[in-house]
Amino acid sequence: MPGYRNLDDILTIEQTPLAAQPVPAHTLALLERGRDRNPAALALRFVFSGERPTESVDFTYTQLVQRCYQTANMLHELGVGPTDVVSYLLPNLPETHFTLWGGQAAGIVNPLNPLLEPAQIAEILNAAGTKVLVTLRAFPKTDIWQKVAAVAPLVPTLRTVVTVDLLDYLPTTQRLLVSAMRLVQPKPSLPGVQVVDFAQASRRQRGNRLVSGRQILPTDVACYFHTGGTTGTPKIAPLTHYNITSTTFASSQLLGGEAAPERLVFFCGLPLFHVNGVVVTGSVPWLLGHTVVLGSPAGYRGPGILDNFWQLVAHYRISLFSGVPTIFSRLLTLPVEGHDLSSLRYAICGAAPLPVELLRAFEQRTKLRLVEGYGFTEGSCISVVGPLAGAPMPGSIGLRVPYQDVRTVVLDEQTGDFQRFAEAEESGVIVVRGSNIFHGYLQPEHNKGIWVDTGDGQGPYYNTGDLGRQDAQGGFYITGRKKELIIRGGHNIDPKVIEDALMAHPAVALAAAIGSPDAHAGELPVAYVTLHPGQQATEGELRSFAETNIPERAAWPKQVYTAAELPLTAIGKIFKPALAKQEISRVYHRQLAVVPELTVDSIEVRDDKQRGLVAEILVSGAASDEAIAQALLGMAVPYDVRRA
Repeated sequence: MPGYRNLDDILTIEQTPLAAQPVPAHTLALLERGRDRNPAALALRFVFSGERPTESVDFTYTQLVQRCYQTANMLHELGVGPTDVVSYLLPNLPETHFTLWGGQAAGIVNPLNPLLEPAQIAEILNAAGTKVLVTLRAFPKTDIWQKVAAVAPLVPTLRTVVTVDLLDYLPTTQRLLVSAMRLVQPKPSLPGVQVVDFAQASRRQRGNRLVSGRQILPTDVACYFHTGGTTGTPKIAPLTHYNITSTTFASSQLLGGEAAPERLVFFCGLPLFHVNGVVVTGSVPWLLGHTVVLGSPAGYRGPGILDNFWQLVAHYRISLFSGVPTIFSRLLTLPVEGHDLSSLRYAICGAAPLPVELLRAFEQRTKLRLVEGYGFTEGSCISVVGPLAGAPMPGSIGLRVPYQDVRTVVLDEQTGDFQRFAEAEESGVIVVRGSNIFHGYLQPEHNKGIWVDTGDGQGPYYNTGDLGRQDAQGGFYITGRKKELIIRGGHNIDPKVIEDALMAHPAVALAAAIGSPDAHAGELPVAYVTLHPGQQATEGELRSFAETNIPERAAWPKQVYTAAELPLTAIGKIFKPALAKQEISRVYHRQLAVVPELTVDSIEVRDDKQRGLVAEILVSGAASDEAIAQALLGMAVPYDVRRA
């Protein structure tokens, strides 16, 4: 530390071309780079339970790299070659990291969300052509093995399932109890599929080289990440080794790069099936020789993790953590008194917009620097982030990462073709190109309209679908989304899944799902429907019907509203921006109704070229501005208050 402070510092870094920078050739070399700084240093500390926050299983850098080599060699022995796919369906465990990085040295790794339903898991495994699946052995209070048993017969390419056992992480009493239960249970088996134990199969392997003799190229595909939301048809985004290593190198400049002598401790509470957890609290700290504290199999959702978070910070001397707005909203409710937080330096928020009021309240409570970041799976996680060493940029998602070309452009509304680059402070579509950007989805049908060619001969930009603006200092601001995804606590939800479920009801004529502002989750899914003439259905009945027909609990609509009609465009399509404004007004009315001595005369939601949607609130009464701000704390939609 410190890293870059402003756009001028980024331009100085870029005076050395990326090709001349010491970017690791592949992801296993990335870990070896961190090991070579201090082989005996702690690389990974795994806290199995947040209810026992001071107990951890630790791995040095030498041990981490050794385990990754052993995993790679195990997978090679199981028949995995450079183009074969190893999927994993795992919570956050040390073995998840061994599989992630070791698997990329053997073949292609495909992380999956364990919360998906079996049908969705099977769809992804088949699309990827999975040969080996690494998953959890049957264990009390988990259903992952049951999902695998249901999925395995549906995946013709699946040859081997490797099971990870949680037993060794349990306290002695619980370990004995589970071991006793297993005496009367059959060993894990699946018809027609080989089942092997991760620990037994990997520990006999060499831990210092690849027995396959493979020479990993930067252009080789390292991993397949599924995207498109936790619901809906997923798309598979292949990322190369160079996508990940170059992103990691560029992002590490935020911390001063490899020249920075200070050793930091990162906390990982985000899932390792998502690029955020993999890069921000994985590859970046390990390139630099820092320590990662992995917080429980369920991450932030694990019992005791958030309740004891400040104790975790004090005990492990945590320096930096990343999260989504939901996490910061929850931490804001926990007292910090009595905890030594002197090690804590920075926090990074991503995945969903962070309300400025929440940022300020969090910084005031914790005295911690909180910055926003912005990225996407197709761009290897991170493209824009607030400079940790620079001046605060409240409301901004920050500056572009070095070596990434991030712009805002004006596109033709009908064709989507490039018209011009947006002016400073003018809203446009955010586009990105650079070594971090993938080369297209695995399924060609998903590649329509994802590229923007400006005609400069330097190659196309990736169209993020997000709307934003850039100020004169290079700071970016999100002003809206052209994509209709609902972002609930950092998880993407495809509204079409909700709409299709409701449209299956015989009484429903039209359905539209949108995100409703929420102080804790950022957005919650709600739906508006119209009914066929002469048909009747209560809102409660429709909500229950939707829950029955939507496989993902996260996508269940919190409310279903019936309306006489829905706003339509001139060509008859549902006009969701009007519904979004209506929903914002409804929620803000509800939030302000509990403020004493306040009368809300009107709420008008308007479009603002710089701020996106803004709630214009007209009030009267003696209530203070502070009381209004407290009632709306955590809401992502900005607002202005006028008094009658």
